[in-house]
Amino acid sequence: MNSHESPFPIPLAIAVPQTFPDGDIDLGMIRSYATRAEELGYHSLWVAEQLVGSTPTPEPVTFLSYLSSVTNRIGLGAAVIIATTRNPAMLAKQLSTVDVLSEGRLIVGTALGGRPWTYPLFGGPSERRIRHFIESVGVMRALWTQERAVFEGELWKLEGVPMSPKPVQKPHPPLWLGGRHPVGLRRVARLADGFMGAGSTSTAQFREHVQIIRAELERRGKDVESFPIAKRVYVAIDDDRDRAERRLREWFGAWYGRAEMGSDVSVWGSVEDCAEGLTEIVDAGAGMLMLNPVFDYEEHLENLASEVAPLLSSPTTS
Repeated sequence: MNSHESPFPIPLAIAVPQTFPDGDIDLGMIRSYATRAEELGYHSLWVAEQLVGSTPTPEPVTFLSYLSSVTNRIGLGAAVIIATTRNPAMLAKQLSTVDVLSEGRLIVGTALGGRPWTYPLFGGPSERRIRHFIESVGVMRALWTQERAVFEGELWKLEGVPMSPKPVQKPHPPLWLGGRHPVGLRRVARLADGFMGAGSTSTAQFREHVQIIRAELERRGKDVESFPIAKRVYVAIDDDRDRAERRLREWFGAWYGRAEMGSDVSVWGSVEDCAEGLTEIVDAGAGMLMLNPVFDYEEHLENLASEVAPLLSSPTTS
């Protein structure tokens, strides 16, 4: 995936606890979770975005800045920031700052998003949202890489705009895009440095998405093997499969508003069951798994590393 040396057969990333139904954000638990993930050799810590919702959830860029201050080596990623809710110049500045504060550990995950009604609330577009998204990527890249940024778009024009500090990573932090629609997936191959498959997609859907991206990469003459492909996976280890599924469905009902999705897209059950489900995702094309427990966070952090990971095998490119 990158130069990170993984102790696991496949690089494993982990989602940071970010939903707090009782309203109290447990900073002590977050700190110990993040530092322990670093000790165990996880590839990266990941945060999500839900700016509007009933479940208390920290804003992702601010959260990444905090995580950078309590860790030293582990990567930091967002999956995904909805660029159409942001001013791209401000977002470029915020993310560049996080890359500097973390000494070059940031992975930027962004996507078009699926809740357009929220965009105007944050100053985003009520129309032409795809154009807004595409140009946002261009604006951020220009501000990150050019001493005086020049960009000529339909919505954004930069004429020698300076912005500093630049990101530590050169030419800029890896920019991974998400997406589900075939047009969006081909856009990933055109614009992105990597792909993060959504946790709300099944293994079968993810396999199809990978095939579309790889075909487009080949069509464009890009190196398929060096293009990072990862997937968020909601996972629940419990020998009582029914209890694990019930708890997943409760969480999905609160976060996505669709309890049944928990049964459709998650991996759950015994250690062996979870290893089997994760192996299927690796076989579908994932070069990294971003594991996302939604309860018993610290127990999952430990058990995924010590019990599930040894049962996985290294990915192969197909």
